[in-house]
Amino acid sequence: MSSPVHAERLARVRAELKARGLDGFIVPISDEHMSEYVGAYAQRMAWLTGFGGSAGTAAVLPEKAAVFVDGRYTVQVRDQVDGSLFDYVGVPQSSVAEWLGSHVSAGQRVGYDPWLHGIDWARGLEKALAAKGASLVAVDKNPVDAAWDDQPAPSNAPVSVYDTALAGQSAVEKRGVIADWLKAKGLDTTVMTALDSIAWTFNIRGEDVSHTPVGLAFALLHADATADLFIAPEKITDAVRAHLGNSVRIHDRSAFEGALAGLAGKKVAVDPDRAVAAIFTALENAGVQVERHRDPAVLPKAIKNQVELNGTRAAHLRDGVAVSRFLKWMEEVAPQGGLDELGAAAKLREFREAGGALKDLSFDTISAAGPNGALPHYKVDETTNRRIERGTLYLVDSGGQYADGTTDITRTIAIGAPSAEMRRRFTQVLKGHIALATARFPKGTRGSQLDILARQYLWADGVDYAHGTGHGVGTYLAVHEGPQRIAKPAGGQAGTEEPLHAGMILSNEPGYYKAGHFGIRIENLVIVVPQEIDGAEEEMLGFETITFAPIARDLVDVALLSSAEADWLDAYHAAVFEKLSPGMDEAMRDWLAAACAPLDRTPAALAA
Repeated sequence: MSSPVHAERLARVRAELKARGLDGFIVPISDEHMSEYVGAYAQRMAWLTGFGGSAGTAAVLPEKAAVFVDGRYTVQVRDQVDGSLFDYVGVPQSSVAEWLGSHVSAGQRVGYDPWLHGIDWARGLEKALAAKGASLVAVDKNPVDAAWDDQPAPSNAPVSVYDTALAGQSAVEKRGVIADWLKAKGLDTTVMTALDSIAWTFNIRGEDVSHTPVGLAFALLHADATADLFIAPEKITDAVRAHLGNSVRIHDRSAFEGALAGLAGKKVAVDPDRAVAAIFTALENAGVQVERHRDPAVLPKAIKNQVELNGTRAAHLRDGVAVSRFLKWMEEVAPQGGLDELGAAAKLREFREAGGALKDLSFDTISAAGPNGALPHYKVDETTNRRIERGTLYLVDSGGQYADGTTDITRTIAIGAPSAEMRRRFTQVLKGHIALATARFPKGTRGSQLDILARQYLWADGVDYAHGTGHGVGTYLAVHEGPQRIAKPAGGQAGTEEPLHAGMILSNEPGYYKAGHFGIRIENLVIVVPQEIDGAEEEMLGFETITFAPIARDLVDVALLSSAEADWLDAYHAAVFEKLSPGMDEAMRDWLAAACAPLDRTPAALAA
């Protein structure tokens, strides 16, 4: 693959580096808030390399360059990035530091933008380069921005008030909780940089990042429950100003760095996982006493109140109707041929929009046919778009943003008759899904302790899947929300050691992926809820499933299910029909009844 456009862009960046006396530069997919998803203005790696994934880094030296991605993007990066311009480097097998250590020379100066990287990353790379006689240099202005002549401006869309009737708690109450935390820690102020934390704390929502309803802002929250909000003035309407009240002082976003110097002599909490290196440097240079603490909004945001939980339950019913209509349509249209991944994704969005309450998708729909389904984080575009053919599996992972909740659901369906192998793997994934959905566990249990429940049946056959089993989900906020996570503990993955609390929302999404052939994933969202158990000596928790849409019964090998597992699936489908059928027309209701019919457990069916 040859990419003249990206060759020219790489040359322009190198020329800019040379003019600044730099020998290299690091280009992450990140913004000033260390967001998972970033606005168009911050898509520097995509502009430079052509890579369209959501996680990765590029490094540029005078004669060499590389892109660093994890196993989710091994195939995608080769499809999108010119290998004659960039080396492909897998992480965590290697790292930016290791690659640079092999290619830099003594005396070379490698630049980085301190507003796009964490402090620990920067100090670690600085140490690694020093061992080679090279140095890491913080730049004042990003050289990629200088080379990117048509770089979009940051969004100036206004933010809006998120009503307390949806939030379940006023912004004043939330600030009070954080102020109490500061006082208990003997702190004066906390620096808040995560966009979803700011949106949650101030009960505001925005349109600055695709699929995540947040506004670009920074905040300083103080022990007296007042706050300073740094946001572009054109984004603040009179309604938002009135909502925030006199206790929230509004400043231009550009004034944030200067305001950090004004905290001199104060004891200030900063989250090293969410605040960039530039913030730590500015505070330390000002003589601020910096204490590392997790963003105090993270845990209360994750533990939903009853208003939020009732809202997300309602959003999931609305979403389930749309997904069920899509599944009916797929059953009718896909076997005829001619349908492709982009067309299916567009139709699913159309069904969601028809409900009248959709604000946005919660992420780019993973619409994956055949071998594309074997890429867990596949993203369809015009170059990868594949026809949905008979004899294959189709995997669709999608979600919606509604004012009362955020959804995320994956269904896998057979186009035509599935093979015995497809049915076996699907049933093993289903058994793991059921094992997690029905788990009961003591209060204090971590996600890492539950992960094996979802993998055990695949492991018995010597197979596994490379992604986590469950991630936290926000309420009309980020579809990937910490701190909780269900995954293997290996590698110190963030969130796996976070205790689960009643009120948290997580995904339950085991899968199986046969490279070059097909992928399977079954995903519902669940709420952590208290469990009443007769004679229990511990405070127990479990999961309430809140996603409702049919699971492909023709992919289930009933002979592999226990009676209890078959009972669970039948009960789940009965609930799907009960909750979704009201208001459906007769044809849709008849289809849903068939899709949710009890499993055939006759001897003939078990022997099939």
